[in-house]
Amino acid sequence: FVPQLAKLHDRENNNWDEYLQSVVFAYNTGIHAATQHSPFQLQFGRDARMPTDTTSNYVFYKTSDYYNQLKKSLKIIQQNARNQSNYFHMISRKYYDKNRSNPQYEINDKILIRTHGSRSKLDPRYSLTPKIIIQKQHPTYYVQDQLNNQITRVHVNDIRPILLS
Repeated sequence: FVPQLAKLHDRENNNWDEYLQSVVFAYNTGIHAATQHSPFQLQFGRDARMPTDTTSNYVFYKTSDYYNQLKKSLKIIQQNARNQSNYFHMISRKYYDKNRSNPQYEINDKILIRTHGSRSKLDPRYSLTPKIIIQKQHPTYYVQDQLNNQITRVHVNDIRPILLS
């Protein structure tokens, strides 16, 4: 919500809280690309009523009729949103995987693993001592340090092969 609030508030008076309710309402009633529905629709099974909308002429004679209609429409809307979300997830995954390599390592391969945590610019990005893969469950590997025999679980993204010439 920060970008929308930044556009609306007065920097001198710091009155962003006056616009918060409107920004949240706009978010909740706007159609989201991933689901093709607004959060309001997914929650209540219908579009939000705006002050300018005319009242509905549809009348339910029994409470159970309204409940059944609501249950039916919620099921349809939520299934549609689930399908749309899965579709967008598949598209995003395809786009991400397009230029991504998928290295495979074997047991007893010598590798280096990425060092995480705080380090300076000049510190090495990968371990100085080689490790050996002892168990393979792609994309997770179990590696053993050659010096102290310590076993560590490592994701494939944190592994680099040792290239011997």
